[in-house]
This record gives sequence, structure tokens and C-alpha cells, in this order.
Amino acid sequence: MVIKEKLTMTNKRIFFLGLIISLFNIFLFQSFAQGPSADPRQFTITGKVIDNELEVPLEYATISIVNVSDPKDLTGGVTNANGEFSIDVKKGTYNIIVEFISYESKTYNNRVIDSDLDLGTIKLGLGSENLDEVVVRAETTQVDVRLDKKIYNIGKDLTTAGGTVSDALNNVPSVTVDIDGGISLRGNENVRILINGKPSAMAGFGDTNVLNQLPADAIERVEVITSPSARYDAEGTAGILNIILRQKETLGFNGSLNLNAGTPANAGVTANLNYRTENFNLFTTTGVRYFDAPGGGYFDTRYFEDSETNYSRIYEDRDIERLNRNFNSNFGMEYFINQKSSITGSIFYRGGEDVDITTNNSDYFMRDEGLALETTRRERQSENDKSWQFSLNYINNFNNEGHKLTADFQYENDSETQFTTIGENILSNPGEIDFALRDENINTTEDQKEYLLQADYVLPFNEDSQFEAGYRGNFENEITNYTLFQEDEQTGELVFNDTLSNNFDYTENVNALYTQYGTKLGNLSFLLGLRLENTQLKGKIESELSDDELEEAFGIPIDTDFDNNYLGLFPTVNLIYEIAEEENITLGYNRRINRPRGWFINPFPSRSSTNNVFQGNPNLRPAFSNAFDLGYLKRWEKLTLTSSVYYQHETDSFERIEDNIAGTNVVRTIPVNLSSNDRTGAELGILYNPADWLRLNSSFNFFKFKTEGEYNGRNYDAENTSWFARFSSKVSLPAKIDWQTNAFYRGASEEVQGTRDGFLSIDLAFSKDIFNDNATLSLNVRDLLNSRKRQSYTITDTYERESEFQWRQGQNFTVSLIYRFNQQKRRQERRGSEDDFEEGEF
Repeated sequence: MVIKEKLTMTNKRIFFLGLIISLFNIFLFQSFAQGPSADPRQFTITGKVIDNELEVPLEYATISIVNVSDPKDLTGGVTNANGEFSIDVKKGTYNIIVEFISYESKTYNNRVIDSDLDLGTIKLGLGSENLDEVVVRAETTQVDVRLDKKIYNIGKDLTTAGGTVSDALNNVPSVTVDIDGGISLRGNENVRILINGKPSAMAGFGDTNVLNQLPADAIERVEVITSPSARYDAEGTAGILNIILRQKETLGFNGSLNLNAGTPANAGVTANLNYRTENFNLFTTTGVRYFDAPGGGYFDTRYFEDSETNYSRIYEDRDIERLNRNFNSNFGMEYFINQKSSITGSIFYRGGEDVDITTNNSDYFMRDEGLALETTRRERQSENDKSWQFSLNYINNFNNEGHKLTADFQYENDSETQFTTIGENILSNPGEIDFALRDENINTTEDQKEYLLQADYVLPFNEDSQFEAGYRGNFENEITNYTLFQEDEQTGELVFNDTLSNNFDYTENVNALYTQYGTKLGNLSFLLGLRLENTQLKGKIESELSDDELEEAFGIPIDTDFDNNYLGLFPTVNLIYEIAEEENITLGYNRRINRPRGWFINPFPSRSSTNNVFQGNPNLRPAFSNAFDLGYLKRWEKLTLTSSVYYQHETDSFERIEDNIAGTNVVRTIPVNLSSNDRTGAELGILYNPADWLRLNSSFNFFKFKTEGEYNGRNYDAENTSWFARFSSKVSLPAKIDWQTNAFYRGASEEVQGTRDGFLSIDLAFSKDIFNDNATLSLNVRDLLNSRKRQSYTITDTYERESEFQWRQGQNFTVSLIYRFNQQKRRQERRGSEDDFEEGEF
């Protein structure tokens, strides 16, 4: 919808239903009322309907054409997404009425039609009786189902005021954000994150923690794409989350300022500014944020009697202090070359200075002797991160029926420098253990570059059929230089460690061609596509050690210079059957790929403590999946129901396996390819607005997966059944105060090597409009129960472990003030041309 702020979702559905009934009656009247015509020639009445103030098109405006000599002779139509209409009539004299709900209508009386008539641009203004009551901003998240996606238009979610994109995503059905910031879709972590339909530095090159730095109010809608069409990159076996950012289209200068502060230390300022003329549109979103996110947890590892370890038990208590300072800015301009084409350029920059201090207090127990040693390990890591992205988009609409060509170029660069100092001390040593203490200095630099080239061509054959083809090339290179200096036990000096120090040069190139065709046959619409992708994964490791020495040091064969290519076909099928205007069934099939990221392949271990390391696996292969999804949607006046069942079979699936490095106390986590993973699930979502003062939103997702495979001679077959649910209520109180409650529960689950406990998390928020509704003051508290913790149990051949981790400890209180200028709260910004982001629609 071109300006969805004019109607609530319910009003729009009622309007569409009424419109269809009206048109049906018109056609009936026309069929029975028309007699034989003396002049069978047809003439065409055309025009364009726009908003008088915003000068943006009005989609679904009604055009009624009444024969003056015979009022029963009716015909008409509605405008398209560009506000345009074209209606054929016979020769005669007609009254022409142009209407749009809550607007004043416009009438052209006694128009003689004996040739084609162009009414030009018709401007409609709001009816005076509707200025303050009909048009309101959407207050809750609404859902729209398309052939290959579900679109959640983010409403006024109070619990994310002053929050981040990750906070907003955590309120989207089917999506969960864990305590580490990792994003899952239907319980599957292999999700592809896109910004405005493309990979972006805003999403941190796949590091979803970056989404913790972007303000939530920058989001307009989130597209949950569980059955992606062929136009999308085949990456992501779980599917795609496409985050669409707000773009203001109001003429003139307008914007908003968002101030927030909270505890633990949390402060930020974000400005959204826009200036638009007839020829160009300038826009920027700029913000700074400072926050402290204390976290921590514990690891209680108990070694079995037949293990080759020196200790029977090691208990680690971990505290983390995080101090983050971030700046991000997106500035761009869209230039309208003519009415059919435009070019948009934008530059995004993000800079961060972070300091993390991790303290590990460890207790070592000897078998049958009790506590033998107490140590403390302090790690201080400072990080400077700079990312910038330049993007250029060109679009040319050959006509108003959807025939168009788009081209994109994008360049991104991310540079990160880390300096880490580690010191360890003995607090007590009753067992007189000979324990080596080594101070360490670590220098890590990462430089990542990525290029994107993309072209898409869309050719409609008629109103209901469309052909599309395109090319996309992603070219990514990441160079990681890791240098470790350790204290020499004899001299006490820091010396170069030639075993762990390395330089890893990793390249991922993906070239893809796709084509797809969609059409509508009665109530059935389908979209068939085929994508051809070639993936090149290439890496080169520079180390002081030979290949044999590396294998001996790390326990796995390591190819220090590899170049692997994978060519694959990825078919997609998406169907939607309209049972009624407010009811449909969808069916989707797609084949996907999961490519291992650089840090999953880098074999040099990273240590979170003396006894815990993560090590990449250069032998990882891409995983492939085939997925089926069957969905059902039904809308009533106050209730919307969405549901689906799904099945996915994945081969060479990634699993993180823990093991005990022989002869040591060190627990290593390493990703490996297991043979298969079968995932079955069902989800249910309900949006219910029983009254103007009460809105309810809930969803439930149940899933089961079965993993089969072995590693190092051990069988890792496992079955896991789990579920998660969320509930949100919003109550409008007197004095223009709104109260919102969000609750989320994640059920316990069986893992490949143990179990994970469930948890309940509750958020509360209150808001009040002030300054003549030009500003909104909000207060929210996240994790009211301080219960958002990951608690798990792991068992292997040599040890069992209980652990708990919390990324951000304690309740989080935030006060937020949003001030809008040259905007009215009842008008939400136009969300941009649907064609820009509704990829694959027809």
C-alpha cells in the first residue's frame, strides 16, 4: 500500500472486501442493464490519483463511471500501485467519480466521450471530518502473506524504544535472538540476514552482534522468507530475514530525534533526517551509542575416572565487563532522472571502540583430595572497528505495468584491530601443584572486503504473468593476522609463539544466474524459479610450522592452501491459493546451501579461558538442504490467524562437537560435518484486536530434529524436540498512556551432546505522547525476571559439564524520548515503492 498510514490493517481489509463487492455489483448491473449498442467502439479514460498534500500515489482509489442517459449503465475500476487507472467505455456522456476512503471525492459531470480522455493528475485531499479520527499510525505489528514470504510491518513496539534491531527482531514471530545475539529462524541458526534485500555492512558481514548497535526505530518492516524464491541468494538453510529500513518520502524537510538513557549504563542519540524535492531525496540516519553490558556465567566440568586428566573437577566462575562506544551513519540521495528512472547512492559508516574485561576464577580439585588450586585469569581486550559501505542503485521502469530493469553495485570494507593482554595469578595452592603461569599479549587484525554486482530484469506478459531473470556476484576476501607473545618460564620475557601465530587469507566468491516465472490462474498463483550458483572457497594459511607439524599440534589434518569449487542448481516452487478474500493456503519448496564462514574454517584456536578453546575446521564442506513449507492464513474483522507446517532435510549439516584434548584439561569445541539433519515443525500465530484499547499478539513454534552421523569413531545420533512461544499485549490507558507487555518462553531441548534448559523472559514498557503529540516519552524494562540465561548440560566420553551463561546480566531500564518535527503522528512515512523490495512479486 502506498501510504498505509491512511488505514489500519482491519480497515484496509474491510475496504478491499467492500470494493470487490461493489465492483461485482457494477459488473452485474452492466451485464444485465446494457442493451445492444449502436456504436461498439471503445474509448479509454485514463488518469493518475495522488494525495494532495504528500503528492504520492493513492493505490486502490475507486473510479466510478455512470452513463448520464442510463444510470444503470455502470463501469469502473481501481488505481494501481502508481495511482494510475485505465478504463474502456463506449461512446456516450458520463459522470466520473473518483473516491478514496477518508478523502474528499472528486466528480467530473457530463463528460462527452467520443475519443480517448486523459484526466491527468487528480489530487485528493483528506476529508475534514477524517482529519483527526480515521488516520492513525499502525500500533502493532501486522502481517501480510506473499508467495515466498511473510511481511511483518513493525508497529509502535514500546518494549524496543531506545533498543536495537536485535531487540526488535526478537518480537517477530518465528524469530529468536539468543543471549549471545545469535539469530535463529524456527530454531535454526543458519539464517541469511539482508538489509533492504542485499548483504550489508549494517549486518556486520554475517556477525549478527552488529545488529545490537543499530537503533530499532530504523526498521520499517521485516520480511521472514522461509521459502525464498530463485531471486535470492541460496545461502541460509533456515531461510532469510530481510530487514527493510525506513525511507521517508514526505516533501520538504522532516525527521525525528531519539534520545535514550538507561541502566546498566546505556545512552544514545539517533537522528533521522529527510529532505525531499520533486527532483531528489536526501536522507540520513545518524546515531551514537554508549553502553555497558555486564555478563558472565560458570562452567562446572567433572572428569570421569578413566580420563587422562590431572584433575577430577574444574569449576570456572566468569565475569565480563563490556564498555562499548559506537557511531553509525547512513547518508544517501535518490535522484529522479525522469518519471521512469532514478539512481540512488548511499554511504554507510560504523565505528566502534570497545573494551571487554573478562575475569575467570577457577577452582581445581584433585580426585579424593578436594580443592588443590585456586587461580584467577584476567583478560583485557580492546577493539577498534571501522566499517563502511558504498552502494549505488539504478532503476528504470519501461512502463507502468512492471517492466523494469534494476542494477546494483556495492562495496564494503571492514577493518578490526584487537589488542589483548592476559594475566593469571595463583590465589591459593594447598595441593602444591606445579602450575605454569604465563602472561600473554595478542595482536589480531582483520580486514574484510566485499563486492556485490547485481542486475535484475522483470518482464510482465500481462496483468497476471511475469518473467524475471538476473545475475548476482558476491566477491569476499578476509585476511586475519594473529600474533601471540607468551611469557617465557625461564626468563619472564614475552616471546613469539610460532605454533599459534598465523596469517589466514580466506576468499569466498559466489556467481549466480537465475530465472523465474510467475502467473495467476483463477484463485491459484505460482512462482517457479531456478538458480545456478558456483561457490568458490579458497584459503591460504601462512605459519611458521609445516603441514605435518600443524597436524601434530592441532590433532587434525590441515590443508594450508586449498581451493574448492561447488556448482549447484537450486530450484524453487511457491504457490498460493486464495480460498476467499481473507483466506489463503501457501505451499513452498526450495533447495538451499550453508557455506562455512571464515572463523568456522580457521584451524587456529581462540581461547575463552585456559581450559576452553574454539577451533575452526578447514575440512568443512558446505551443507545442502531441501525444505517444504505448507501455510494457512485466515483473517476476520478483529483476528488474523497464520499457521504452517514444515520439513527440511539437510546433508553434511554443521554441528559443534566438544571433546577433551588428550592428556590435558582443555575442552575443545570444533565444527564438523555430520551426515544428515531432519527438521520437522509447526507454527501458529494470532493477531487479535478485540477493542480499540486492547491489542494481543501471540505465536507458538514447535519443532523436532533428528541428527545422524559420527566423528572420530563416535556416534552422534540424536533426536531433539523443543518449542518456543511469545505473547504480547498492549493496553491503552487514560491520559494517553500505553502499556505493553512482552513474554517469551523457550522450551528445554535435547542437544547432540546433552541438554539445554528452557527459560522465560518478560519485558514491560509504558509510553505517553507529549508536546501536542509531537513527542513520545517511553519507559521500558527488559528481562524483568533476570532469567534470560543459557543453562546446559554436556556429556562426552571423558567428562560431564554443567554451564550457565548470561550475555547481559540484570534488568535493563531505559527511558526514551522521540521528538518528531514536520511530521504528524497520524501520518506514518510512506514505506517506499513496493517494487523496490517486494522482490519476485507479480
